[in-house]
Parts: sequence; C-alpha cells; structure tokens
Amino acid sequence: MSTTPEGFPDRTLALVISSLGGEGGGVLADWVVKAAEFENYPVQSTSIPGVAQRTGATTYYIEMYPVTHDRLGGRSPVMAMYQTPGNMDMVICSELMEAGRAMEIGMVSPDRTTLIASTHRAYSILERSAMGDELFDGEDVLKAGDALSKRSILFDMERLCQQTGVMINAVLLGVIAGSGELPIKPESFEQAIEKAGVAAKPNIQGFRTGLAYVRGELQLDERPEESSRWGRRANMDDLLTAAGRDFPPEAAAIVTEGVRRVVDYQSTAYGSAYLARMAAVLDSDKAADGASRGFKLTAETGRYLALWMSFEDIIRVADLKSRPERMARVRKEVGAKDNEPVVVTEYLKPGFEEFASVMPPALGRAVMNWRDQKEWRRDFHFAMRIKTNSFFGFFRLWMLARMQWWRPRTYRFAEEQASIGAWLDALRDASARNYDLAVEIAELPRLRKGYSDTHQRGTANYQRIFDTLASPVAGFAGDGTQQANALRAAREAALADEEGKALDQLLGQTQIPAQLPREAAE
Repeated sequence: MSTTPEGFPDRTLALVISSLGGEGGGVLADWVVKAAEFENYPVQSTSIPGVAQRTGATTYYIEMYPVTHDRLGGRSPVMAMYQTPGNMDMVICSELMEAGRAMEIGMVSPDRTTLIASTHRAYSILERSAMGDELFDGEDVLKAGDALSKRSILFDMERLCQQTGVMINAVLLGVIAGSGELPIKPESFEQAIEKAGVAAKPNIQGFRTGLAYVRGELQLDERPEESSRWGRRANMDDLLTAAGRDFPPEAAAIVTEGVRRVVDYQSTAYGSAYLARMAAVLDSDKAADGASRGFKLTAETGRYLALWMSFEDIIRVADLKSRPERMARVRKEVGAKDNEPVVVTEYLKPGFEEFASVMPPALGRAVMNWRDQKEWRRDFHFAMRIKTNSFFGFFRLWMLARMQWWRPRTYRFAEEQASIGAWLDALRDASARNYDLAVEIAELPRLRKGYSDTHQRGTANYQRIFDTLASPVAGFAGDGTQQANALRAAREAALADEEGKALDQLLGQTQIPAQLPREAAE
C-alpha cells in the first residue's frame, strides 16, 4: 500500500555523477544540491571516493524529491544513501569510459535514464601500461549509450572547454540545466555557483556555455587542432602535401599524421626519411595487389613506423615536459589564478640504460654490456626530483631537450634504426610471399610500447618473436600461411600476460625449422 499523498510523485529523482580526480566532481555535486535547496526541494547527497587521482573516478549520488517543503507540510521523503542499478534518472560522466562503466553495472536503463557524458578519453592506467595497443573502443560506448538510455546527450566537452577556456564541471552543470530533467531554474544554478564562491565568474561562464550548447545556441568546432610546433618547421607543408598526394586514401591520413609526429620529434630531414621508407613499403604493397586489400600493409606500417621512429628517450621526455603549453595546461587543470604560483615537481628514475642511450654507440654499448653483468646494475635507478617551475630546474630540462641535434649520434638511435631496418626488410620480403604474413609482421611492433619495465618486456618479446618467427631466415615452408598464423598467435600470447609464460608455452609447442644464428642473418 502506497503512503504517498494523492497527486504527489511516487518516487524521488536520482542522479549519479562520475568524474575523474581534479575535474571538480564534488563541486558539481554541491552546485546541484545548493540549487535544489534554493528552490526549497528536499535533497541529499553522498559520495564514494575512487582509488586515486586519475586512476579511479569518484561517484556522487544525489537524490531529490520534486515537491517543495512547503507543499509537503512537514513530511519528509525517505531517500536512499547509494545509487542502485535501474533506478537512475540521470547519469552524468565527465569522460567516455566512465559512461561505459556506468552502463556496464546497470546504472543506465532505457525506460528512465538520461545519460550525459563527454566523449573525450582520459586513458586508464591499464591502457597506458598494456604491452600492446589495448585502447578501449570508444565507438562501442557511444553506440551503447544511445541504445541503453532513454535519452543521451553525448559530445566532446573537453574540446568545448579548450575552445572557450572554461572548466568541464561547469559545462556539465549547464548541460544538466539545459536537459530539462530537473525542476530547477537556470538562475538557481547560477546562484549556487555564486554562493560557493569558487571562481564564480569563470564557472558561470562555463555553465552558460554548456547551457547554450545543449539548447543549440552554440556549435562545437570539430576541426582538429594543429600543434604550433608542427607548424614551425621549414618545408613542413611540402612533406604534408607529398603524404596526401603520393599515398592512397586508405593510408594517407595515417602517413600524414606520421609525418607530423616524426618532424615534431626530430626534424624535416627525419620526416623525409619516414616518407622514403613508406614509399618503399607502398611499392611492395602495390606489387602484392594491396589495392584489393585496402592497402592495409601500408596503413599498418605507417602507424607503427611513426611510433617507432619517435621512440621516447630522455631527450624526448625533457622536450615534452619543458614545453610552454604543458605548464599552461597544468595551471589550468589546477585552477591557478594569474598571480598564484604553481610548484611542479618531476619525479624521474633514470637507470644506466637511460644514460647509455644518449652516449655514442661504442661507449653506450660498453656501458650496457657492463650493466648486464650484474643484476643490481640492471635494477639500479637514480631517484631525481626536479622542480620545473624554478629557473634552475626548468633550465636543466630545457637544455636536455635542446639535444635533438645529438640524437642521431647516440647509441639508442643506432640500435633503433637497425631494428627498424630489419623489420622493414622482413615485411617487404614477406609481402611477395603472403600478404597476411606481411601485415602480421607490420603489426608486431605493437609490443614495443610504454616505458621502463613495460618497454623492456615488450621489446624483449618483440625481438624473440621476430628472430624466431618473422625474420627472413625463419625457414617456414609453404605459402606463408603457417608462419602468419604462428606470428599472430605469438603476438597475442605476448600480450596475454606480463610474465611471458603464455609466450614460452606457445613457442615451445610451435614446430619451428632449424634456425640460423642471428649473426649469420645479419
């Protein structure tokens, strides 16, 4: 038997907000609660903290009854402390994968829930540390959002923030107000922002930006942003023109982005070398009737060649950490005012490998041989803390970043270029024998990613698979189908676990012809 007075709603309105650390989810929840209180609605909120900043979202649960206190005549509705699946009227997420998690645990239902989420990605620790390309597919989340919700409001709020200079929590509040799902006037939301007293003026601007967008009064500029550093190199336009002109449409976009990446990393001469290597791959692709396969070999090679040629050494790390736009982004993320100091401390742990990487090849090789003789040397790291907001700290990184001219003369550069050359030779040779085999070899560098231990494991697995299954002397008979299948299985096994047990088991079971010594192959 219902105890709800006649003419009153028989349930409350339930909202859950999910946001990453540093995005102001708690402030957003407070704004919603204050706005409801200003209009005299019964409301309460609770929160469940995430694991840590940027590794787990904090969820805020808000429940309100859409009847004012004066109409209730002293009665109080009973409200829940936590969200439950199937009972959400609104789910608000500051990032796409958080929306995916909400749908996965049943918080979004097609008969009741309005889903509001930004479509940009903040990559998780699992995605960043995975040994291969393990990024989650955002398109699947977008499709699920439309299918599983009663109504979905999904767009790139981060880009809107970048274009207007506002914070994402304020934009989300504007979208909540503009959705019309809550019986709260926009003026009450603005009053809540002012009452909170936290950067009221820019937050009201952000609120109005989100409100205008959801009402159709503001359009999002979908054009990709061009890095100022990509545009500052001489002859850059010529390289980009060549990439778009000389490569088929199926691969042109990837090759163009690859040019931008390697030029930003080193120089236009390095970009020209990237294009020359890709031109040779395209010739092999055409000879193997790659047009009928959508030039997959060229596209995949273009992707992984650009990533490999822009490998992360300490010069690159210093370059990225000392860029002016990084400090501006940090100040914006922490909400610092123009006259407020921000202290940025870089925690670095270089080992003997990092120091050897920037030495001349002969000296670097000697240091690495010495390091490998003792286990403690392999595990030893120099703990460093550099405050890049100080002149001396920033100057150290800035000087290291200026060593791009020295990079082609280093041990690490020589080693990487030799491995790249062997990889390209192998995939071009394979393309004449079996197209699928060539594509599998092209995708093998997926294993070479990350940094520190993750990079070492991935590189070791890559070299082991390449020497055993992919090199021209692997000696597989037949048309290459067996070799392609073995390569695919080995790559998947290497990605399956960090310890390499699955790869050990697979290589032990694979029937591999007698191998030539690696020195003979070289």
